[in-house]
Amino acid sequence: MIEELATQIAIEAAPKYEKKQRMQGAQYVYSYHITIINQSAYTVKLQRRYWLIADGLDDEREVEGAGVIGQMPILKPGKKFEYESWCPLICEYGSMKGFFTFEELTTRSIFLVNVPQMVLVPDFVLN
Repeated sequence: MIEELATQIAIEAAPKYEKKQRMQGAQYVYSYHITIINQSAYTVKLQRRYWLIADGLDDEREVEGAGVIGQMPILKPGKKFEYESWCPLICEYGSMKGFFTFEELTTRSIFLVNVPQMVLVPDFVLN
């Protein structure tokens, strides 16, 4: 059941270069918008997040922790949760990939759902 349940949690990820945003220690700042849609018949709770962030060609860092943006949302069947967060980089390009850890609340089963990889490239590089 858990493998099937993992395929019924849809994750949409959309990054955006924020050229006017500044963060200490970062040359480039990206925002990203995540939408999580529970397409299953079960109620689930987002427990943890894990990101592997590539900053240019040589630097990788891991970010993990409880919930997202200070929340551990519960998604009933058919419901969605959206949030925005930030990813600062030293290089002008990079990527993010990772997963969310969920708990199915009836059986207390834990499962992972991959987040689609986000390519972080500023608009001026694409032109």
